[in-house]
Amino acid sequence: MNEKTPAMSATDTPSAATLTRHADAETCSDPSSVMTLLADSDGTAGGFTSYRSTFAKGAAGAPAHFHTRATELFFVISGSLQVLVGEDITLLNAGDFLAVPPHTPHAFAAAPGCEADVLFVFTPGMGRFDYLRLLSRVMRGEADPKEIAESSERFDNHYVDSPVWRAALEGSG
Repeated sequence: MNEKTPAMSATDTPSAATLTRHADAETCSDPSSVMTLLADSDGTAGGFTSYRSTFAKGAAGAPAHFHTRATELFFVISGSLQVLVGEDITLLNAGDFLAVPPHTPHAFAAAPGCEADVLFVFTPGMGRFDYLRLLSRVMRGEADPKEIAESSERFDNHYVDSPVWRAALEGSG
């Protein structure tokens, strides 16, 4: 072993790898986006939660919100994503990466006139797939939006008002 590769002791147990085949991944959809559920915390020893969202041209993503326990990571695979972080709005393009720490208000949507394909990762992970399923049901009119507000603590998703974000969305319409 060299200095950069520590030896594994007899008491260390390697973590199991997480593999989700595209053909096996569950998807949730609404009229303007498709979410591909990749790995929830129960399958990653709590280490992370990940999903991929494809947004139609100009589609809304998430309103302003924050998480108290997780850092949310964004990686834009293709297209462009408009993102609020705190009070600043920025444009993420293909290949761009953003990490939003806990307690930081943020929001996102496909950039005006653009589609977006984005990989999301939450770390540490927590069971969020039920939240994404709920969002899809609400967007399709199959569930009451009050259920989202009632689940804020369970899913660590706390919505806030952002005049900056509202103005950005109004300006892009």
